[in-house]
Amino acid sequence: MKDYKKYYIIPASPEEVYVALTKAITIQLWSGENAVMSTEPGSEFELFEGSIVGKNLEFEENKKIVQQWYFGEQEEPSIVTIKLHPHKYGTSAELRHTNIPDQDFDDITEGWNEAYFGALIEFYED
Repeated sequence: MKDYKKYYIIPASPEEVYVALTKAITIQLWSGENAVMSTEPGSEFELFEGSIVGKNLEFEENKKIVQQWYFGEQEEPSIVTIKLHPHKYGTSAELRHTNIPDQDFDDITEGWNEAYFGALIEFYED
């Protein structure tokens, strides 16, 4: 199991980024794919046509999102924490993803950099 931590600078306010990560319709706008999302702790979510699924654990409006991502049978849950900080160029998004299965690590980190935060940054740069 591996952990991943990275900061991304997004050219939008923390409020805009929070909405972009927590509202299904907004996720569909920047990802181009269907999403199921709720800010109800304990609710399940689905991103990128079901290639990412999990459970929402905690929300702090405009500041923090905590989710469990499913990777089949795992002894310890894979936890994603995204913290949003105001930044002079918009928002600094602090990503921490723990307990990523070794065989999925390269795909997951590439996904964070390109499909997830890469697409979100590109969405706001246009």
